[in-house]
Amino acid sequence: MSSDPRHLSISSFTYDLPPEKIAQHPLPERDTSKLLVYRDGKISDSVFRAVANHIPPGSLLIFNTTRVVRARLQMHRATGGAVEIFCTDAADPSKDFVRVLAQTGEAEVTAFVGNARRWKDDEELVLELESFTLRAKKTAAVNDQFKIHLSWNAPALTFAEVLETIGKIPLPPYMHREEEPEDDERYQTIFAEANGSVAAPTAGLHFTPTVLESLKEKNITPANVTLHVGAGTFKPVQASEMGGHDMHREQVIVSKKIIEQLQAFHQAGVTAVGTTSLRTLESLYWFGRQLILQPGQFRNSLFVGQWEPYESGPEVPAPVALQAIADWMREYNHSEIRGYTQILIAPGYRFRIVNALITNFHQPQSTLLLLVAAFAGEDFRRIYDHALQNDYRFLSYGDSSLLFRND
Repeated sequence: MSSDPRHLSISSFTYDLPPEKIAQHPLPERDTSKLLVYRDGKISDSVFRAVANHIPPGSLLIFNTTRVVRARLQMHRATGGAVEIFCTDAADPSKDFVRVLAQTGEAEVTAFVGNARRWKDDEELVLELESFTLRAKKTAAVNDQFKIHLSWNAPALTFAEVLETIGKIPLPPYMHREEEPEDDERYQTIFAEANGSVAAPTAGLHFTPTVLESLKEKNITPANVTLHVGAGTFKPVQASEMGGHDMHREQVIVSKKIIEQLQAFHQAGVTAVGTTSLRTLESLYWFGRQLILQPGQFRNSLFVGQWEPYESGPEVPAPVALQAIADWMREYNHSEIRGYTQILIAPGYRFRIVNALITNFHQPQSTLLLLVAAFAGEDFRRIYDHALQNDYRFLSYGDSSLLFRND
């Protein structure tokens, strides 16, 4: 097992991030961003267009194909006061957000609500459009969010189509600006397919057809997984120790083909594009371990808890865990594996699947920075100091890094 991070203090994983270092807009061309390369304890500078030169030839590169939905709804009270409903997940924990997006006529979601205090509990908000009318009502408070019942009088429209029609791109709160026309394209990856995220898998934003072609020339094999990114990715760690932090849950969808590719490329090496892809791949290991240690207990969906990687129990080799998934899919005739992960990857975690990580630069005292610290070890401080001193742009629209695992 990995060593337990529950007593880690989040204040130990911080740095000074000046506001001017936070990228407010994307660069004119996606692949002209800077690329910091960390390998064998050494740091070098490159440009993202040349990323194929730094990834081992013959290895596997995993993308997240999730697509960001226009999850922010702007509504008004009868008095004229504005209320923003930022839809984040299904209100019913037994449903996934993707299923809710496919619903017609009505949907119940959890949401952050701007001006929630002014929205009375029994008050219905109404948005009149030419093609349909949208109604919203609060039904319950859930921690710092609310359950919201939404309905619309165009029964042929799915909830996803409603959001696409009137919603806004959910830009991260640290951008401090409203959506602009460029965000409609640039806050999506070029390979985004599956609706379900309320935040972009930002490491993938740097890829272009030119970069993909250069990867092909180096015999680097691309493969796709789907992890829908929830608003919890922005959730600050407010507890003094990680044991007091409740990690967000995200849905994982992986095809049978990917399991076979991971088995074939395990020795050659696996590079994850983004922390979401890495969380997906590492969660697969724990899915496989569950199938081995608890045979016959799972038929459809699997779940990795926040602390499962740190609990005692027998170690299972990664190839054996992957084979268990392949056998399980064959037994139940599944073409893909669907599950949920709440995995917290922090210093002390031992990686089983991923050898290298492409990722942007993350916020101080965030779970994403903890993940980088787990991957690069104490050198994460040198990496971030180098980026700050060499004019790298930070966060979602910022520059990129390629990190090789430091064991």
